[in-house]
Amino acid sequence: MATAVSAAVSLPSSSSTSLSTRTSFISTDRLSFAKVPLTFRNVSSGGKLVSIRAQVTTEAPAKVEKVSKKVDKDIVTNKYRPKEPYVGKCLLNTKITGDDAPGETWHMVFSTEGEIPYKEGQSIGIIADGEDKNGKPHKLRLYSIASSAIGDFGDSKTVSLCVKRLVYTNDQGEEVKGVCSNYLCDLKPGADVSITGPVGKEMLMPKDPNATVIMLGTGTGIAPFRSFLWKMFFEKHEDYEFNGLAWLFLGVPTSSSLLYKEEFELMKEKKPENFRLDFAVSREQTNAKGEKMYIQTRMAEYAEELWELLKKDNTFIYMCGLKGMEKGIDDIMVSLAAKEGIEWIEYKRSLKKAGQWNVEVY
Repeated sequence: MATAVSAAVSLPSSSSTSLSTRTSFISTDRLSFAKVPLTFRNVSSGGKLVSIRAQVTTEAPAKVEKVSKKVDKDIVTNKYRPKEPYVGKCLLNTKITGDDAPGETWHMVFSTEGEIPYKEGQSIGIIADGEDKNGKPHKLRLYSIASSAIGDFGDSKTVSLCVKRLVYTNDQGEEVKGVCSNYLCDLKPGADVSITGPVGKEMLMPKDPNATVIMLGTGTGIAPFRSFLWKMFFEKHEDYEFNGLAWLFLGVPTSSSLLYKEEFELMKEKKPENFRLDFAVSREQTNAKGEKMYIQTRMAEYAEELWELLKKDNTFIYMCGLKGMEKGIDDIMVSLAAKEGIEWIEYKRSLKKAGQWNVEVY
């Protein structure tokens, strides 16, 4: 029988709004996993010595079914589609950025009554009320799920999102509001919301509870990592106990934009040996050279340590948020890999093939 635990969690908010939720956690179905032994071998390519990952064999291997390193058992996708969405209700919607932050971000919880069985790392679609300029229903917008599979309330009957309100000025000087983000941020508790999905397998968690999981998020790209970390540190499962290393890098423009800061600090306090936390606040922090502290700038401070971790078969990289950060990380790793005669781009390709390099950027 599962052991239940509870945690009181307060999300950061403006002075006028706050979220305090007491959650109780239960176990999920037993998961199994298998590892494929890998090693490195050097080969010559265009006069360069490169290192590739290869399965060790002494004879021609028999054809076997590929075993994923990520949780993919009983994954449900596209249960609900735009023509027949699931209609849930908004249970809670609160701003989680400070009043002086550049833009608003909201945390929202919707009821599902267990009808949308998602896994950590998946997404759902939202269809905003109303019609577009052509008189047709609005097209769905996909959002990464910000809650673990059992939800913020621990009963497997809710799903949470982390949404930034999109407002910008176009070339004609007119204020433009993003249709779906503003619809979601303005939702009141009790309002109906049309949900599709769940979708996605790219960002699923590793099966190995002893894995090293490095998470790189900017802004609302934190959503899938919150879902990972709740399962790792706020929940008690009889068939899953995280004993590896979770390392989160979160990049934001200002400290008032740090999302779920109190939650993450509580996790670090509970399991300091299993959780590392690094913030990159670009408008307030600089490195030793006086450069703005973007997520890749913060990572550069740990470049050699990160490279050593990336050479291990049970290290998984997850990236969610602004597209530019992947190039910044490539720039860090190229020279480190070259010191060992390894072509970084080829090595990264091998990580992707093994399910250890996972990217969801925009």
